[in-house]
Amino acid sequence: MSKPQPLAVEAPTRNEEEYEKNHVHEVYEVIADHFSDTRYKPWPVVENFLNGLPIGSLGADVGCGNGKYIGVNPHVMMLGSDRSTNLIKIVNQRGFEGMVCDGLDLPYRAAAFDFAISIAVIHHFSTPERRLSALKELLRIVRPGGRLLVFVWALEQTKFSKRNFEPGKQDVFVPWMLTKKTGNEEEKQAPTVYNRYYHLFQQGELDGLFHQIPGITIEASGYDRDNHYVIAKKAIE
Repeated sequence: MSKPQPLAVEAPTRNEEEYEKNHVHEVYEVIADHFSDTRYKPWPVVENFLNGLPIGSLGADVGCGNGKYIGVNPHVMMLGSDRSTNLIKIVNQRGFEGMVCDGLDLPYRAAAFDFAISIAVIHHFSTPERRLSALKELLRIVRPGGRLLVFVWALEQTKFSKRNFEPGKQDVFVPWMLTKKTGNEEEKQAPTVYNRYYHLFQQGELDGLFHQIPGITIEASGYDRDNHYVIAKKAIE
């Protein structure tokens, strides 16, 4: 069986929550264990950000997946959250604090955290309005003077990238192949393909979303490992 390739799609114009439920949330519930097995090495920019924080800082990892970033810096306290119940089970099994919740409606009081990170999450929201709302919710939970780090997949890929996207197409289904561990040999050899929705960010697009939010300053932005990222600081009132 040849490896399936990403497929360009039309972003939804209505029923966005249902669309994301079908093409993001339910997929991660099914692939959680296999996905977790492939997510173990921190990206350098994220690792450096976390290790540069003041001792005793309190932070939120929103869309934490299997929690691989929660224990990077043992001198800060981090709370993880994700929409996937099965991924949060893995987080808890690893001895970290994690809860199931929606990135657009986080169960934290305003200004509760010194910092927040969102790594490879915002691109799963299917409209510009929902992506902006997700950033605003991150800003809400961070105190004045607190910092944010956000990573998203980039439309622009290097020649060494394993991601094979159709040029210029920003909304795509990215396949995940999951092989059965039980059943007859034929069933084991025929993997099931699950498609996850992604919005691929153009250069400057993530910065542009941040510029729409008052009371925040971009400290740094860049391109790393075929992703765009922004480090931002909430204004001191």
